[in-house]
Amino acid sequence: MNLARNKQRRAEHKPAAKRKANSQIVPAVAARPDMLRVRRSRLHGRGAFALRRIRRGTRIIEYLGDRVSHGEADERYRDKALDDSHTFLFIVDRAIVIDGGANGNDARFINHSCDPNCESVIDDRRVFIEAIRTIQPGEELTYDYQIGRDKQDPPNVDVIFACRCGARSCRGSMLWPARRKSRSKAT
Repeated sequence: MNLARNKQRRAEHKPAAKRKANSQIVPAVAARPDMLRVRRSRLHGRGAFALRRIRRGTRIIEYLGDRVSHGEADERYRDKALDDSHTFLFIVDRAIVIDGGANGNDARFINHSCDPNCESVIDDRRVFIEAIRTIQPGEELTYDYQIGRDKQDPPNVDVIFACRCGARSCRGSMLWPARRKSRSKAT
């Protein structure tokens, strides 16, 4: 598996003493604590849930954390098991990765879904989560992680990144594009 692929797959962060000084923290936009609360999720671990009705097009939260290079992200998580799909890393562009596991906020708890109610939007090298439809109070916030496939993925990569969203359109994996089912040839 190559390093670019591993960047998206790493979640745990090392203690502050082991972090390099080249990371930076960008100030957040106005906090909106009235919009969501983190609690136990049926999808995966903890999730973010709407506290009130959120209209389509609403910018809900900014994805925050240490802003580091891809190399720094690799270094931080080089000891992470390859079969661990839990990740708080968000690739912004070719130069920047946001490590939500270090100085992150509640945005890191928004889970994946193949039929999401939110999407991630990159605006001026910052990542925001916006509603793509009206979300009702108590509903879990989700977006499609669209983690890319790689030629060097292990054969069980879809098991490692299994999706638990339960949507009718669920592709069974957080990876994109969906794996094509092989057709059996008649003999």
